[in-house]
Formats: sequence, C-alpha cells, structure tokens
Amino acid sequence: MTHQPHTDNLGARLGMWLFLFTELLLFGGLFLLYAVYFKRYPHEFAVAGTQLNWVMGTANTVILLTSSLCAAMAVTAVQRGESRRAVGLIGGTILCAAGFMTIKYFEWSEKIGHGIYPGSAHLRGGVPGESVFFSLYFMTTGIHGLHVLIGCVLLAVIGFKITSGAVTAENYNLLENGALYWHLVDLIWIFIFPLYYLIL
Repeated sequence: MTHQPHTDNLGARLGMWLFLFTELLLFGGLFLLYAVYFKRYPHEFAVAGTQLNWVMGTANTVILLTSSLCAAMAVTAVQRGESRRAVGLIGGTILCAAGFMTIKYFEWSEKIGHGIYPGSAHLRGGVPGESVFFSLYFMTTGIHGLHVLIGCVLLAVIGFKITSGAVTAENYNLLENGALYWHLVDLIWIFIFPLYYLIL
C-alpha cells in the first residue's frame, strides 16, 4: 500500500496569501506613486495617456480575463479527476499569457520606435509630467510583465506535475496556489488598464 507524502495544505495556503500580500504592497506602492504625480500633473498625464493604444490595452484585458477563467477551470477539472482537461486548460492559460506578452512587445516597440522611453531625448525635452507618466508606465507594466512570465513558468511546472500524477484530486494545493498567483496578475492589470489607458 502506497502512502501519499504528508503535505501541510493549510500552511501552504497561508504562505501563498502572505506572499500575495507582499505583491500587493509592491504594486500598491506604484499605484500610490501614480496618484501622487497624477495630482501634480493631471493635464500632462491625460495628454500622455492618449498616446497609448487603448485597443491593445483592451485586447490584453480580455486575454488576461480569459486566462484567469482557464486557470480557475483547471482547478475544478483536477478536483473532478480530469487531469487531461486540467493540463489543456493550463495550456490555454499559458497561451493567453503568450498572446498578452506579444501584444505588449509590439506596444513597447511602437513607443520605443517613436523615442518614448525613460531617459529618451524626446521625454527629456518635453514637459515633466509626460516624462513621469511614461517612466511609471514602463516600470509598472514591465514589473507586471515579469510576473506574467514567472506565472507561465509556474503553471508549466504544475502542468507537468499533473501529468506525472504529483497533483491529483486529493492533492491539488499546488495548482490552487498557482491559480491564485495568476488571479493576482490578472487583478493588477485590471487596475493598470484604466489608470494608464483610459485616463481622462
């Protein structure tokens, strides 16, 4: 008779929530910085925001919402013992993330091609508020993009563990925590999108 190794599911879940809290502090600090400078340069922020492609931003929002749905459905699939379906849903989440990063690549490339990036001559010669806006934009979306890449690696590893039988209907805490992390990535973008793309 084989025994499953003991896992502290409650401790793992608590540890993940504490980790997510530190992530919220990180992005909360960036959003607070945004609020301080927006109060100082409201007009400049609004003008700079019009230079962002809201269509791309909207597409990325839909993509991330879809990816979160796939991640949540993957947890449900594992709970029901549907391992193959869970792996497929995780693959769908990663595919959505790849789409998100591809759009972000083209968006960043367009801005850099027009000389709009932190420290560029274009921003140094413009109004201070515009420079601050794009510095915050590149910093915030860059850190968020890094979290997307980390989430992809994490979910890929979890997918392999499902395939190998390490994550099952009786022991799915790792997948649940991975999905929680991905939901945080999605939630942060929900704040980034209106602050930078829909600013009035």
